[in-house]
Amino acid sequence: MAEPAANFYAHPTAVLDAGCRVGAGSRIWHFCHLAGGAVLGEGCSLGQNVFVADGVTLGRNVKVQNNVSLYGGVVCEDDVFLGPSVVFTNVKNPRSAVPRRGEGHYQTTHLERGVSVGANATLVCGIRLGRYAFVGAGSVVTRNVPAYALVYGTPARPQGWMSAAGHRLTFDEQGRATCPESGEAYQLSPDKKAITEAN
Repeated sequence: MAEPAANFYAHPTAVLDAGCRVGAGSRIWHFCHLAGGAVLGEGCSLGQNVFVADGVTLGRNVKVQNNVSLYGGVVCEDDVFLGPSVVFTNVKNPRSAVPRRGEGHYQTTHLERGVSVGANATLVCGIRLGRYAFVGAGSVVTRNVPAYALVYGTPARPQGWMSAAGHRLTFDEQGRATCPESGEAYQLSPDKKAITEAN
């Protein structure tokens, strides 16, 4: 069983291997499997049939919907959302006859704080998604994604910018935009390849 933590819930059908760590307030639903080296922060939620492998780290308040497998090398910072059936890989050149397990073979896929990934999207290993990036459903992400960027398609390409609260931003002639929900302001860079929170 998992190492003791105050007030986390695991459904009776879930399998928690010895050595996994589960933060307080987390909820683990039907038919999930946490390997011994998996780490979940506080307040996480794993939907039905989620697998979390050795070497996976989830921060606080990470929400993983049904049928997602998180393989070794995946790192999700706080407040990441993974939609149903999101696909991760951890080897770029798999061959059944060539062993690729072990140190140096699994590539890291890093999702920074607040990233959202839509249902059925595929994330090819070795990439980094900047904070609050937003990946549309069904996309195939093959390269790094800037902070706050909205990407979708196959392969996924930049389509705009999203606020931290999850709203598409519209910029004025000075390159400024305001989130309609939070009121936070954002500034578009002169080359239009990045945005920052404005003062």
